[in-house]
Amino acid sequence: MPSPMPRAGTGTAWTPPAGRRPAGERPAGKPPLSARLIRATWRGLPAKRHEAGWTPGLTVPAADGSPLVTDHYFPRAEGDFPTLLVRSPYGRGLPWSAMYGLLFAEQGFHVVLQSCRGTGGSGGTFDLWRNEAADGLATVSWLRGRPWFNGALGTVGPSYLGYVQWALACEPPPELRAMAVQVGLHDPWALFHADGVPRLENLLAVGAGMTYQHRGAAPFLRAALRLRRRLREVTMARPLRGAYARALGGEVPWLDGVMDHPDPEDPYWSGAALAAPEPSAARPAVPTSLVTGWHDVLVDQALEQYDRLHRAGCRAALLAGPWTHTSALRQGWPEVFAESLAWLRAHLCDDASGLRPTAVRVHIGGEGGGPRDLAHWPPPTAPVSWHPTPGGHLTRQAATDSAPVAAFRYDPADPTPSLGGPLLSRTAGPRDNAALEARDDVLTFTGPPLTGPMEVLGPVSARLSVSTDTGHADVFTRLCDVDPRGRSVNVCDGLGVVRTAGQAPATVTVAMSSAAHRFAAGHRVRWQISGGAHPRYARSPGTGRPRLDATDHVPVRITLHADSELTLPHAADTERGTP
Repeated sequence: MPSPMPRAGTGTAWTPPAGRRPAGERPAGKPPLSARLIRATWRGLPAKRHEAGWTPGLTVPAADGSPLVTDHYFPRAEGDFPTLLVRSPYGRGLPWSAMYGLLFAEQGFHVVLQSCRGTGGSGGTFDLWRNEAADGLATVSWLRGRPWFNGALGTVGPSYLGYVQWALACEPPPELRAMAVQVGLHDPWALFHADGVPRLENLLAVGAGMTYQHRGAAPFLRAALRLRRRLREVTMARPLRGAYARALGGEVPWLDGVMDHPDPEDPYWSGAALAAPEPSAARPAVPTSLVTGWHDVLVDQALEQYDRLHRAGCRAALLAGPWTHTSALRQGWPEVFAESLAWLRAHLCDDASGLRPTAVRVHIGGEGGGPRDLAHWPPPTAPVSWHPTPGGHLTRQAATDSAPVAAFRYDPADPTPSLGGPLLSRTAGPRDNAALEARDDVLTFTGPPLTGPMEVLGPVSARLSVSTDTGHADVFTRLCDVDPRGRSVNVCDGLGVVRTAGQAPATVTVAMSSAAHRFAAGHRVRWQISGGAHPRYARSPGTGRPRLDATDHVPVRITLHADSELTLPHAADTERGTP
């Protein structure tokens, strides 16, 4: 078992060895100039406690013996400091060197920043998700032999850097005492598919990032520009299969595998979705901090993990901000960094002074919102249903029949575009939906002005009663906030697949993610419905053919029926604001 939890800044002093270094190891020095320059531009961060040092280019054996290239950042000070493990497929340069290596070393942590197998100069072949648990454990084994490792280990990082944390936590080594997962991934299938529909934009963006970011800033920038130029060409290709290679500069084997297996029960995905194991006396759960944004592509995964940890009685904290996947690490970085730092200090340094008194902090969107501390997510709410009526109205009164309410024609040759929401592109987040809602293939149903504020806190869903003339369609459903000037801004959304027979309507329930949003007095609730959101999702061909292979696309007429409903979790103390 590890030694008792140390307090940073006490114990035996550690300084970089001045004697003989292992073969191939470069001498310790200042962190890279690029990281220091970026560090100087950040504002609103905690004051640094130590100067940082850097030993680059260490070699750590992977589980199969492949060399994993690793950089070591450390505080240049006497003391017994805990260690943070950061494993990345995106390289060890910017922004990771500054955000994790330099900043956390300044705060009193050893930071081991490592390139995953097959990336950033590390040996072997990158295989999405399959090697991370074994290579993480191999790295911990290597750490045990370092003279500066005091037995207190934490992990930190975003996105796929979160996935490698969950991989290590599945069979946690005894030294692992805290995790800080920021806009993190635990289920690759859900990142790339929705109800069997390829999340096309995610596939392309992640493909470009995984393939080029670890090669350096210039190759990644060229790849990003090429993808932007060719995005429409490859997402409109018929067939879709293999077309991505023109935008990514060649074939990506793991991406082919992901696209070829849309069913989460397929053996291909066996072991891909991770979750911390159920705690026991022999294996207590690792205290975990979760950070997400309401327009993060991985927000549902963060909320799912928090709920699981909470129900299991594990120590967990949740911060949900007004961010996208990328803005959490840019505009949101001071708050995200402070949140993770406080958690890691509490569990690795026995210093809980930075923790807030509640487990959850959410930023409420909308006019008059802001940060709010809660005991748990979601808080107590009352589900309230809203129903569409002819003329584009939305009412709390349920329909007495299933009569048609409105219809539109979805044409795959001119697909309804995606706008805002949880995207990886620069158009993510809350957006003015005016241009989108002006299209003929978008329905909107709008409630009356609210007489007082109304808060929506928790999971949002829709049950749609739909008929089609081809038997095959998608339905994209979105909640919007309409202000007194008529500006419609998206709050949350989701996609479902509809299969119909004859003229009879079929019912599909669509999970529309979760929301923390305040509709101010005078604002209106809007339900937006269309036949897709392209290129966020691959187009429905209207024929039932597999989307990757379809060459024939046909328009489909989609009719919405009166027994459809939008269900919102109204906060009880604001229900008075609903008409």
